[in-house]
Amino acid sequence: MATVADLAYGQKGIIKDFSEHILPIKLLELGCLPGNSVELVQVAPLKDPIYINLSGSHIAIRRSLAQLIELDIVEDNPSL
Repeated sequence: MATVADLAYGQKGIIKDFSEHILPIKLLELGCLPGNSVELVQVAPLKDPIYINLSGSHIAIRRSLAQLIELDIVEDNPSL
């Protein structure tokens, strides 16, 4: 199962589920809920934390927390 930590720069995904049901309340309040989109914006020089766009909110989260958020990767199909 892919997680937020597996995203490449600019890649998007749709949150599917959580590996553990213990996520910080603040993250849930910011929109980290199943069905919402997430996009990887930037990764810190030492690979932790990562900077994501979570349904319009830009936040930084630790890689260990990102590994708990399962998602379906969205494949971009550029129109010709």
